[in-house]
Amino acid sequence: MSTRLTDFSLPNVSAGPDPFSVATLSEEIEFVVLFFQRDHYCTNCRKQVQAIAEQIDAFHEHNAEAVSIVPEPVERVAEWQSKYDLPYPLLADPAAETGEAYDQPVRFGILGRFSDFFGRMPAVVILDRRLSPTEIAYTYKGSSTFDRPDIKTLLTELESLQAAPEVDVS
Repeated sequence: MSTRLTDFSLPNVSAGPDPFSVATLSEEIEFVVLFFQRDHYCTNCRKQVQAIAEQIDAFHEHNAEAVSIVPEPVERVAEWQSKYDLPYPLLADPAAETGEAYDQPVRFGILGRFSDFFGRMPAVVILDRRLSPTEIAYTYKGSSTFDRPDIKTLLTELESLQAAPEVDVS
């Protein structure tokens, strides 16, 4: 995986621009925290999106936008929005192309590639928009449905990134 942003544009069923792309965000947003979910049925993913919603102000205080990406059709992702009323972008990635571009882990070989339910694992990527071009500043790749960083860990990582001097490599 490259350390640079892989451009994408996905349908957004929640707050923010639709379709969503990193380029459509306000210039004041320094970081984008991409949460790659497993699938529509994942209980831990559903808990995580609700935990993110509860802490969305803390992300915004760190000049960061949280974004959840679900490898499902828009209709299924919209069910999460109608149930949880999430105050941040919730994107549908029906072909899982964005997850693949960011190396979202998949287990169980061909079976895992055939079914997100069996194989796709959670992942988190933090993009640093202070750099030109935008770069990946942090990644976490889960090895099980339970293996994902908690919100406090991610907020601490954002604090560390904010404290680090900006280095423009263009």
